[in-house]
Amino acid sequence: MGTLALAVTDGMLHFELSLAYEVFGVGLPDMAIPWYSVVVCGPGAVRAGRFRLEPDHGLDQLPRADTVIVPGWADVDEDPPADLVDAVRAAHEAGARVASLCTGAFVLAAAGLLDGKRATTHWAHTRVLAARYPQVEVDPDVLYVDNGSVLTSAGKAAAMDLCLHLVRLDHGSSIANAVARRLVVPPHRDGGQAQFLTAPMPAPDNHPLAELFPWVIERLDHPLTVEDLARQARMSSRNLGRHFRSVTGTTPLQWLLTQRIRYAQELLETTDDSVDTIAAATGMGTAATLRRHFNRTVGVPPDTYRRTFRSRTGGPHRPGRVSSGVTRPDW
Repeated sequence: MGTLALAVTDGMLHFELSLAYEVFGVGLPDMAIPWYSVVVCGPGAVRAGRFRLEPDHGLDQLPRADTVIVPGWADVDEDPPADLVDAVRAAHEAGARVASLCTGAFVLAAAGLLDGKRATTHWAHTRVLAARYPQVEVDPDVLYVDNGSVLTSAGKAAAMDLCLHLVRLDHGSSIANAVARRLVVPPHRDGGQAQFLTAPMPAPDNHPLAELFPWVIERLDHPLTVEDLARQARMSSRNLGRHFRSVTGTTPLQWLLTQRIRYAQELLETTDDSVDTIAAATGMGTAATLRRHFNRTVGVPPDTYRRTFRSRTGGPHRPGRVSSGVTRPDW
């Protein structure tokens, strides 16, 4: 975790900047967890929309950060400032993880960090990004893309998804879920979910699946089928699929599998339960089934995930037991 720097300059979008600070700068006051040390780096006093911002440090300090967040860039028709581009490139070369929110991807592309990589940005600007930087594989249909040390997100709400994804990588699913609850936002949306759905996202309590979602979450240990979900929602399976696609951008089975995997991650992080026990608790049935789906979705087997997570945090994820992972100099 360590130091997280927000890279700012004139022309940044204030929404993404504020959003990132709200996620990483506030933390969870009621939990004794070492959190990010957030600093703002810029060339001097900058304007973000109607707001004036006084950075803590100059852009030359970005290479000292463990993570650098580049908020949205307001005017994609203009080249981002050279000093910002150079500082972001230097930070990445120094080993920092670099993430862009919305049109901040144009800064990463200008720095050469997206060359040969898959990336995304706000759907309205993906064609411009692809045309200006043909060496970047621009994906217009996802919420965010994680390339390890370089990450990009689509616009607005997708920026929140990427920020929570970073918290999940650093602190685990249970802490990311707690942050999401504090912010009153959905705890997880897959990066591969479509960023531009055919129907607008409804209010949490104002769509046909509003009562179904919590019902399913409370019954993840059951062998639920699409027919079970349709019956509970009082609609046909075809109708259910149509509503799922419009609300979540995915199918009922894929959504259900994602909830099972995320719950399995949380149990692996927070308990000493065996893989067999977790398979039963998440509705996977057998350890073999859980391992197959978990490996395909997360990229590693459950046992490896648990060992890796605990080597990073020093044990099960309980208050006061999490290591900050700070390896760079203090600011």
